Amino acid sequence: MKKVLLSLALVAVAATSAFAQIPQIGIKGGVNIAKLNASAGNISASTESVTSFSAGAFVDFKLGAVSLQPGLYYTGKGGSDGNGNTIRLNYLQVPVNFVYHAPIVVGDIFFGAGPYAAYGLSAKGKDASGVTIDGTFGDGPDDVKRTDLGLNGIAGIHLKTGLLLGINYDLGLSNITNDSSISTRNRVLGFSIGYTF
Repeated sequence: MKKVLLSLALVAVAATSAFAQIPQIGIKGGVNIAKLNASAGNISASTESVTSFSAGAFVDFKLGAVSLQPGLYYTGKGGSDGNGNTIRLNYLQVPVNFVYHAPIVVGDIFFGAGPYAAYGLSAKGKDASGVTIDGTFGDGPDDVKRTDLGLNGIAGIHLKTGLLLGINYDLGLSNITNDSSISTRNRVLGFSIGYTF
């Protein structure tokens, strides 16, 4: 995981050398609607969603209409079987997005995409009777892998006042379980509000 985070950091540092303008610092937070997608062979299915939240900060290095936007977020993921059994996974996530800005009268509309790396902080399950179970990260058959890698897409509106409204989607590419016969990946749709300084 350290190597992945270091690689993303090096990409961000190398790219920002080309972005000469003073960067903007921003904060944002919002609601996540998270699911798990499981596949085995030719069969694929998604869990019911769980609601969580995301909060963090980003730096926007702009060059003309394009910017590089690395960030650091606390974000919740997971899923439910629809019968009261849920799993909630909390991560520290580092996205590095390449963003395009289209100016409008009140500010700009933006959209972009890039990779993310996430490090698992906690895992909790709850059964239908309401009993909470602490999950563990590791290599055991019932453990969750601590690292989640994937792609991130963002879009929204950034007002001249600094206020921003956004939507994002995380497409997990890593199998977060240790069962090689079943691949389980994170899927997250997020809605956020933020402010740039």
